[in-house]
Amino acid sequence: MASRTKRDYYEVLGVSPGAPLDEIKKAYRRLALQYHPDRNPSPDASERFKEASEAFEVLADGERRRIYDAYGHEGLQGRGYGGITDLDEVFEHFFSAGGIFGDLLSDLFGTGAARRRRRPRRGPDILARVKLQFEEAARGAEREVEVERLRTCGDCDGTGGVGGAAPKVCPVCHGAGEIIQRHGFFSVSTPCPRCQGGGEVVGEPCDKCGGRGVRLERRPISVNVPAGVADGMRVRLVGEGESGRYGGPPGDLYVEVRVKPHKMFGRERDDVLYELDVSPARAALGGNIVVPTLRGEERIKVPAGSQHGDVVKIKGAGLPRPGTDVVGDQLVTLRVRVPKRLRKKAKRVYEELLELEGEAQ
Repeated sequence: MASRTKRDYYEVLGVSPGAPLDEIKKAYRRLALQYHPDRNPSPDASERFKEASEAFEVLADGERRRIYDAYGHEGLQGRGYGGITDLDEVFEHFFSAGGIFGDLLSDLFGTGAARRRRRPRRGPDILARVKLQFEEAARGAEREVEVERLRTCGDCDGTGGVGGAAPKVCPVCHGAGEIIQRHGFFSVSTPCPRCQGGGEVVGEPCDKCGGRGVRLERRPISVNVPAGVADGMRVRLVGEGESGRYGGPPGDLYVEVRVKPHKMFGRERDDVLYELDVSPARAALGGNIVVPTLRGEERIKVPAGSQHGDVVKIKGAGLPRPGTDVVGDQLVTLRVRVPKRLRKKAKRVYEELLELEGEAQ
Protein backbone atom coordinates (compact mmCIF):
# COMPACT_ATOMS: atom_id res chain seq x y z
CA MET A 1 0.00 0.00 0.00
CA ALA A 2 1.50 3.36 -1.00
CA SER A 3 2.23 5.65 1.95
CA ARG A 4 4.09 8.59 0.42
CA THR A 5 1.11 10.93 0.74
CA LYS A 6 -0.94 10.61 3.90
CA ARG A 7 -4.68 10.42 3.44
CA ASP A 8 -7.06 12.65 5.33
CA TYR A 9 -7.63 11.12 8.78
CA TYR A 10 -11.40 11.55 8.59
CA GLU A 11 -11.38 9.81 5.21
CA VAL A 12 -9.30 6.95 6.65
CA LEU A 13 -11.86 6.28 9.41
CA GLY A 14 -14.84 7.04 7.20
CA VAL A 15 -16.30 9.74 9.45
CA SER A 16 -17.19 13.39 8.94
CA PRO A 17 -14.95 16.22 10.29
CA GLY A 18 -17.55 17.03 12.95
CA ALA A 19 -17.93 13.44 14.17
CA PRO A 20 -18.11 12.98 17.98
CA LEU A 21 -15.55 10.86 19.82
CA ASP A 22 -17.91 7.88 20.21
CA GLU A 23 -18.40 7.68 16.44
CA ILE A 24 -14.63 7.89 15.89
CA LYS A 25 -14.06 5.06 18.39
CA LYS A 26 -16.62 2.84 16.68
CA ALA A 27 -15.09 3.50 13.27
CA TYR A 28 -11.59 2.70 14.50
CA ARG A 29 -12.73 -0.47 16.28
CA ARG A 30 -14.39 -1.72 13.08
CA LEU A 31 -11.28 -1.06 10.94
CA ALA A 32 -8.87 -2.48 13.53
CA LEU A 33 -10.82 -5.73 13.72
CA GLN A 34 -10.96 -5.87 9.93
CA TYR A 35 -7.29 -5.19 9.21
CA HIS A 36 -5.39 -6.50 12.22
CA PRO A 37 -2.55 -8.60 10.72
CA ASP A 38 -3.27 -11.54 13.03
CA ARG A 39 -6.79 -11.73 11.63
CA ASN A 40 -6.27 -10.51 8.07
CA PRO A 41 -3.52 -12.19 5.97
CA SER A 42 -3.81 -9.79 3.01
CA PRO A 43 -0.55 -8.02 2.00
CA ASP A 44 -1.77 -4.50 2.81
CA ALA A 45 -3.55 -5.32 6.10
CA SER A 46 -0.68 -4.13 8.31
CA GLU A 47 -0.44 -0.78 6.54
CA ARG A 48 -4.20 -0.26 6.71
CA PHE A 49 -4.12 -1.16 10.40
CA LYS A 50 -1.32 1.33 11.12
CA GLU A 51 -3.06 4.01 9.03
CA ALA A 52 -6.32 3.61 10.96
CA SER A 53 -4.47 3.56 14.30
CA GLU A 54 -2.60 6.77 13.49
CA ALA A 55 -5.82 8.49 12.44
CA PHE A 56 -7.49 7.41 15.68
CA GLU A 57 -4.51 8.52 17.81
CA VAL A 58 -4.84 12.05 16.38
CA LEU A 59 -8.62 12.42 16.23
CA ALA A 60 -9.20 10.93 19.71
CA ASP A 61 -6.83 13.50 21.24
CA GLY A 62 -8.47 16.91 21.65
CA GLU A 63 -5.31 19.01 21.19
CA ARG A 64 -3.94 17.01 18.25
CA ARG A 65 -7.33 17.07 16.55
CA ARG A 66 -7.50 20.87 16.96
CA ILE A 67 -4.05 21.28 15.37
CA TYR A 68 -4.89 18.85 12.55
CA ASP A 69 -8.20 20.58 11.77
CA ALA A 70 -6.39 23.93 11.56
CA TYR A 71 -3.10 23.01 9.85
CA GLY A 72 -3.37 19.44 8.58
CA HIS A 73 -0.52 16.91 8.58
CA GLU A 74 2.11 19.68 8.28
CA GLY A 75 0.91 21.29 11.50
CA LEU A 76 1.30 18.03 13.44
CA GLN A 77 4.80 17.46 12.04
CA GLY A 78 5.80 21.00 13.04
CA ARG A 79 4.86 20.16 16.62
CA GLY A 80 6.88 16.98 16.78
CA TYR A 81 4.26 14.35 15.85
CA GLY A 82 5.74 12.00 13.28
CA GLY A 83 2.92 9.47 13.16
CA ILE A 84 3.09 5.69 13.70
CA THR A 85 6.07 3.92 12.17
CA ASP A 86 5.54 0.30 13.20
CA LEU A 87 3.05 -2.05 14.82
CA ASP A 88 4.91 -2.11 18.13
CA GLU A 89 3.91 1.52 18.68
CA VAL A 90 0.28 0.53 18.26
CA PHE A 91 0.53 -2.30 20.76
CA GLU A 92 2.57 -0.30 23.27
CA HIS A 93 0.69 3.01 23.27
CA PHE A 94 -2.80 1.83 22.38
CA PHE A 95 -3.50 -1.53 23.89
CA SER A 96 -1.99 -0.63 27.26
CA ALA A 97 -4.36 2.33 27.60
CA GLY A 98 -7.48 0.42 28.64
CA GLY A 99 -10.99 1.43 27.62
CA ILE A 100 -11.79 0.69 23.99
CA PHE A 101 -8.26 -0.61 23.42
CA GLY A 102 -8.51 -3.13 26.22
CA ASP A 103 -11.79 -4.40 24.76
CA LEU A 104 -10.29 -4.52 21.30
CA LEU A 105 -7.26 -6.49 22.54
CA SER A 106 -9.60 -9.01 24.11
CA ASP A 107 -11.52 -9.34 20.83
CA LEU A 108 -8.32 -9.84 18.86
CA PHE A 109 -6.40 -12.15 21.17
CA GLY A 110 -8.79 -13.44 23.80
CA THR A 111 -6.72 -13.63 26.99
CA GLY A 112 -3.42 -13.11 25.15
CA ALA A 113 -2.10 -10.17 27.16
CA ALA A 114 1.08 -12.11 27.81
CA ARG A 115 1.62 -12.44 24.08
CA ARG A 116 1.80 -8.66 23.79
CA ARG A 117 4.12 -8.38 26.79
CA ARG A 118 6.72 -10.61 25.17
CA ARG A 119 6.82 -8.61 21.97
CA PRO A 120 9.75 -6.22 21.49
CA ARG A 121 8.62 -2.97 23.05
CA ARG A 122 9.69 0.44 21.86
CA GLY A 123 11.04 2.72 24.57
CA PRO A 124 8.96 5.70 25.72
CA ASP A 125 9.51 9.13 24.17
CA ILE A 126 10.71 11.93 26.45
CA LEU A 127 10.26 15.70 26.32
CA ALA A 128 12.68 18.52 27.06
CA ARG A 129 12.39 22.29 26.57
CA VAL A 130 14.72 25.08 25.49
CA LYS A 131 14.26 28.85 25.45
CA LEU A 132 15.47 31.02 22.57
CA GLN A 133 15.59 34.72 21.87
CA PHE A 134 13.59 35.89 18.85
CA GLU A 135 16.78 36.43 16.82
CA GLU A 136 18.09 32.95 17.73
CA ALA A 137 14.86 31.36 16.53
CA ALA A 138 15.20 33.30 13.27
CA ARG A 139 18.74 32.20 12.46
CA GLY A 140 18.81 28.82 14.25
CA ALA A 141 20.82 27.85 17.29
CA GLU A 142 22.63 25.00 19.00
CA ARG A 143 21.59 24.21 22.55
CA GLU A 144 22.49 21.64 25.18
CA VAL A 145 19.66 20.05 27.15
CA GLU A 146 20.06 17.99 30.31
CA VAL A 147 18.09 14.77 29.89
CA GLU A 148 17.18 12.16 32.49
CA ARG A 149 16.14 8.83 31.00
CA LEU A 150 16.20 5.06 31.44
CA ARG A 151 18.86 3.45 29.26
CA THR A 152 20.04 -0.11 28.79
CA CYS A 153 22.28 -1.23 31.66
CA GLY A 154 25.84 -1.57 30.42
CA ASP A 155 26.80 -4.15 33.05
CA CYS A 156 24.21 -6.74 32.01
CA ASP A 157 23.51 -5.56 28.44
CA GLY A 158 19.86 -5.18 29.32
CA THR A 159 19.22 -8.79 30.33
CA GLY A 160 18.87 -7.94 34.02
CA GLY A 161 21.10 -10.87 35.01
CA VAL A 162 24.62 -10.73 36.44
CA GLY A 163 27.24 -10.69 33.69
CA GLY A 164 24.58 -10.52 31.01
CA ALA A 165 23.04 -13.89 31.86
CA ALA A 166 19.91 -14.49 29.82
CA PRO A 167 16.54 -14.72 31.59
CA LYS A 168 15.07 -18.18 32.16
CA VAL A 169 11.61 -19.50 31.50
CA CYS A 170 9.33 -18.70 34.40
CA PRO A 171 8.90 -21.89 36.50
CA VAL A 172 5.37 -20.92 37.55
CA CYS A 173 3.66 -20.21 34.21
CA HIS A 174 6.24 -22.10 32.09
CA GLY A 175 6.67 -19.12 29.80
CA ALA A 176 2.99 -18.47 29.14
CA GLY A 177 2.98 -15.26 31.18
CA GLU A 178 -0.47 -16.06 32.54
CA ILE A 179 -2.20 -18.35 34.95
CA ILE A 180 -5.50 -19.89 33.87
CA GLN A 181 -7.96 -20.95 36.52
CA ARG A 182 -10.95 -23.01 35.46
CA HIS A 183 -14.27 -22.93 37.26
CA GLY A 184 -16.66 -25.36 35.66
CA PHE A 185 -17.40 -24.13 32.14
CA PHE A 186 -15.58 -20.84 32.75
CA SER A 187 -11.86 -20.01 32.78
CA VAL A 188 -10.17 -16.90 34.16
CA SER A 189 -6.75 -15.74 33.01
CA THR A 190 -4.54 -13.52 35.19
CA PRO A 191 -0.95 -12.32 34.70
CA CYS A 192 1.58 -14.61 36.29
CA PRO A 193 2.55 -13.22 39.73
CA ARG A 194 6.10 -14.55 39.42
CA CYS A 195 7.10 -12.98 36.08
CA GLN A 196 4.42 -10.27 35.93
CA GLY A 197 3.26 -11.56 32.57
CA GLY A 198 6.66 -11.55 30.88
CA GLY A 199 7.08 -15.31 30.74
CA GLU A 200 10.72 -15.04 31.87
CA VAL A 201 12.57 -14.43 35.13
CA VAL A 202 16.08 -13.33 36.01
CA GLY A 203 18.18 -15.85 37.90
CA GLU A 204 20.69 -13.65 39.76
CA PRO A 205 19.77 -9.97 39.35
CA CYS A 206 22.38 -7.48 38.17
CA ASP A 207 23.69 -5.37 41.07
CA LYS A 208 23.70 -2.15 39.02
CA CYS A 209 20.12 -2.21 37.72
CA GLY A 210 18.45 -4.53 40.24
CA GLY A 211 17.42 -6.95 37.50
CA ARG A 212 15.45 -4.39 35.51
CA GLY A 213 17.89 -4.24 32.60
CA VAL A 214 17.79 -0.43 32.54
CA ARG A 215 19.39 2.30 34.63
CA LEU A 216 18.57 5.96 35.17
CA GLU A 217 20.97 8.14 33.20
CA ARG A 218 21.42 11.90 33.23
CA ARG A 219 23.49 13.54 30.53
CA PRO A 220 23.60 16.63 28.29
CA ILE A 221 22.53 16.25 24.66
CA SER A 222 23.31 18.77 21.92
CA VAL A 223 20.32 19.97 19.91
CA ASN A 224 20.46 21.85 16.61
CA VAL A 225 17.37 24.06 16.42
CA PRO A 226 16.58 24.89 12.76
CA ALA A 227 16.29 28.49 11.58
CA GLY A 228 12.76 29.85 11.58
CA VAL A 229 11.43 27.63 14.34
CA ALA A 230 8.23 28.95 15.92
CA ASP A 231 7.21 29.05 19.55
CA GLY A 232 5.87 25.65 20.62
CA MET A 233 7.44 23.66 17.78
CA ARG A 234 9.33 20.47 18.64
CA VAL A 235 12.61 19.13 17.34
CA ARG A 236 12.75 15.32 17.18
CA LEU A 237 15.95 13.44 18.00
CA VAL A 238 15.41 9.86 16.89
CA GLY A 239 16.58 7.19 19.34
CA GLU A 240 17.44 9.60 22.16
CA GLY A 241 14.48 8.61 24.34
CA GLU A 242 14.32 5.77 26.84
CA SER A 243 15.58 2.30 25.91
CA GLY A 244 13.19 -0.32 24.55
CA ARG A 245 12.47 -3.67 26.18
CA TYR A 246 12.76 -7.20 24.86
CA GLY A 247 14.94 -6.03 21.98
CA GLY A 248 12.69 -3.14 21.02
CA PRO A 249 14.12 0.16 19.68
CA PRO A 250 14.60 3.22 21.91
CA GLY A 251 12.08 6.03 21.96
CA ASP A 252 12.73 9.55 20.71
CA LEU A 253 13.59 12.81 22.42
CA TYR A 254 11.34 15.77 21.59
CA VAL A 255 12.74 19.20 22.36
CA GLU A 256 10.04 21.84 22.62
CA VAL A 257 11.18 25.34 21.70
CA ARG A 258 9.90 28.36 23.60
CA VAL A 259 10.63 31.68 21.87
CA LYS A 260 10.78 34.84 23.97
CA PRO A 261 8.76 37.80 22.61
CA HIS A 262 10.72 40.61 20.93
CA LYS A 263 10.35 44.21 22.09
CA MET A 264 10.03 45.53 18.52
CA PHE A 265 9.06 42.65 16.24
CA GLY A 266 6.07 40.38 16.06
CA ARG A 267 5.51 37.30 13.95
CA GLU A 268 2.83 35.85 11.71
CA ARG A 269 3.88 32.49 10.26
CA ASP A 270 7.05 33.31 8.26
CA ASP A 271 6.56 37.09 8.23
CA VAL A 272 8.11 39.54 10.69
CA LEU A 273 5.78 42.32 11.84
CA TYR A 274 6.91 45.85 12.66
CA GLU A 275 4.93 49.02 13.43
CA LEU A 276 6.31 52.38 12.24
CA ASP A 277 5.12 55.72 13.59
CA VAL A 278 4.90 58.41 10.91
CA SER A 279 3.75 62.01 11.16
CA PRO A 280 0.72 63.27 9.21
CA ALA A 281 3.09 65.33 7.04
CA ARG A 282 5.22 62.28 6.18
CA ALA A 283 2.13 60.22 5.44
CA ALA A 284 0.83 62.94 3.12
CA LEU A 285 4.10 63.70 1.34
CA GLY A 286 5.74 60.27 1.46
CA GLY A 287 9.47 59.73 1.53
CA ASN A 288 12.25 57.36 2.56
CA ILE A 289 12.56 56.12 6.15
CA VAL A 290 15.12 53.78 7.74
CA VAL A 291 13.63 50.87 9.73
CA PRO A 292 15.23 48.00 11.71
CA THR A 293 15.06 44.41 10.40
CA LEU A 294 16.53 41.10 11.55
CA ARG A 295 19.38 41.59 9.08
CA GLY A 296 20.13 45.22 9.96
CA GLU A 297 18.67 48.61 9.07
CA GLU A 298 16.96 49.03 5.70
CA ARG A 299 15.47 52.02 3.92
CA ILE A 300 11.84 51.82 2.84
CA LYS A 301 9.74 54.16 0.73
CA VAL A 302 6.55 55.48 2.31
CA PRO A 303 4.15 56.29 -0.58
CA ALA A 304 2.64 59.77 -0.70
CA GLY A 305 -0.89 59.78 0.65
CA SER A 306 -0.34 56.80 2.94
CA GLN A 307 -3.14 56.05 5.39
CA HIS A 308 -3.07 54.79 8.96
CA GLY A 309 -2.76 50.98 8.84
CA ASP A 310 -1.20 50.77 5.38
CA VAL A 311 1.52 48.12 5.03
CA VAL A 312 4.90 48.40 3.32
CA LYS A 313 6.52 45.05 2.51
CA ILE A 314 10.26 44.35 2.67
CA LYS A 315 10.67 41.28 0.49
CA GLY A 316 12.72 38.41 1.96
CA ALA A 317 13.36 40.12 5.31
CA GLY A 318 11.23 37.65 7.26
CA LEU A 319 11.89 34.20 8.72
CA PRO A 320 12.97 31.04 6.91
CA ARG A 321 10.51 28.16 6.91
CA PRO A 322 12.24 25.14 8.52
CA GLY A 323 13.22 22.47 6.04
CA THR A 324 12.50 24.60 2.96
CA ASP A 325 14.02 27.41 0.88
CA VAL A 326 11.03 29.66 1.59
CA VAL A 327 11.72 32.95 3.40
CA GLY A 328 9.01 35.30 4.61
CA ASP A 329 8.82 39.08 4.40
CA GLN A 330 8.85 41.94 6.88
CA LEU A 331 5.53 43.76 7.00
CA VAL A 332 5.84 47.37 8.15
CA THR A 333 2.50 48.74 9.33
CA LEU A 334 2.24 52.53 9.23
CA ARG A 335 0.80 54.22 12.31
CA VAL A 336 -0.02 57.86 11.61
CA ARG A 337 0.52 59.69 14.89
CA VAL A 338 -0.97 63.15 15.45
CA PRO A 339 1.02 65.23 17.98
CA LYS A 340 -0.85 65.94 21.21
CA ARG A 341 0.87 69.31 21.66
CA LEU A 342 1.91 71.74 18.93
CA ARG A 343 4.51 74.46 18.96
CA LYS A 344 3.38 77.88 17.78
CA LYS A 345 4.98 77.56 14.36
CA ALA A 346 3.57 74.06 13.83
CA LYS A 347 0.16 75.24 14.97
CA ARG A 348 0.21 78.04 12.38
CA VAL A 349 1.08 75.57 9.66
CA TYR A 350 -1.84 73.31 10.64
CA GLU A 351 -4.16 76.33 10.71
CA GLU A 352 -3.02 77.34 7.23
CA LEU A 353 -3.56 73.76 6.06
CA LEU A 354 -7.04 73.77 7.52
CA GLU A 355 -7.83 77.01 5.69
CA LEU A 356 -6.60 75.54 2.42
CA GLU A 357 -8.72 72.44 2.94
CA GLY A 358 -11.70 74.72 3.66
CA GLU A 359 -11.12 76.63 0.40
CA ALA A 360 -10.85 73.38 -1.45
CA GLN A 361 -14.25 72.35 -0.15
